[in-house]
Amino acid sequence: MIEARHLRVLRAVATTGSFSAAGRELGCTQPAVSQQMKALEASVGTPLLIRSGREMRLTQAGEALVRHAAGILAGLTAAEEEVAAIAGLRAGRVRLVSFPSGSSTLVPTALAALRAEHPGTRVSLEEAEPPQSVALLREGDCDLALAFRYEGAAGAEEWDDLVVRPLLTDRLVALVPERHRLARAESVAIGELATEPWIAGCPRCRGQLVEVCESAGFTPRIDFATDDYPAVVGLVGAGLGVAVLPQLAVESVRPRGARTVTLEPAVRREIVALTLPDLAQVPAVAATLEQLARAANR
Repeated sequence: MIEARHLRVLRAVATTGSFSAAGRELGCTQPAVSQQMKALEASVGTPLLIRSGREMRLTQAGEALVRHAAGILAGLTAAEEEVAAIAGLRAGRVRLVSFPSGSSTLVPTALAALRAEHPGTRVSLEEAEPPQSVALLREGDCDLALAFRYEGAAGAEEWDDLVVRPLLTDRLVALVPERHRLARAESVAIGELATEPWIAGCPRCRGQLVEVCESAGFTPRIDFATDDYPAVVGLVGAGLGVAVLPQLAVESVRPRGARTVTLEPAVRREIVALTLPDLAQVPAVAATLEQLARAANR
């Protein structure tokens, strides 16, 4: 019989690469980790680790068990949280991962409302862009991921194994210096910016920018690239180039020295909240999902 505590130890050993490092991560001693690994190997009837000096690696059976551990532990967490809520403990924990412009716009409103309605629910927040945030969810390192994907983008992610809660459609806008020739235009075709120097955003958005520009018949000359949206706005405001940003990102900063112009044809990205099917049944996760949806509709 495989015990959950043994699976947690196995994951820690696989992640850290040693019993001593796993012990530090789990808050126990190295002998305790070794003892639990021996118990797990006895339970499954086959070696899970190959020890060679200071080096340690998983056997094929160990790799298979680690691969299944995230889903098993997520299911156990879901069961524990739901039982606790049914028993009237009125407590919960949600580990949320969000991309930066979501963190500064949707997340604060949602979490403030969640705290007002469920003060016993604790939410932690980390930032990561998709697909990293989606990988964290699948690996069991978060409970809820705020993510996005561009409409019609090549190689769009497969989320069939996840619960997908659509939140809003975010349109991209052009960002130009306030004295730019197109600063007061009602709309602009991306081809009209073909000869401009460009400031690009995160790697994912950068790839989308290149795709959109190439579909319009040109390759953008990217002079600057930064993951920091205020830095993008600052560079545009200083007259160093133009950019294309999601509307949600523009809302999260004050575009001093820069103006937004509607981009035609429209380029949009779908903003969603993602979780695992088991976790979607956890009251704290479900409540957080609901508040994110409400924040998106305001």
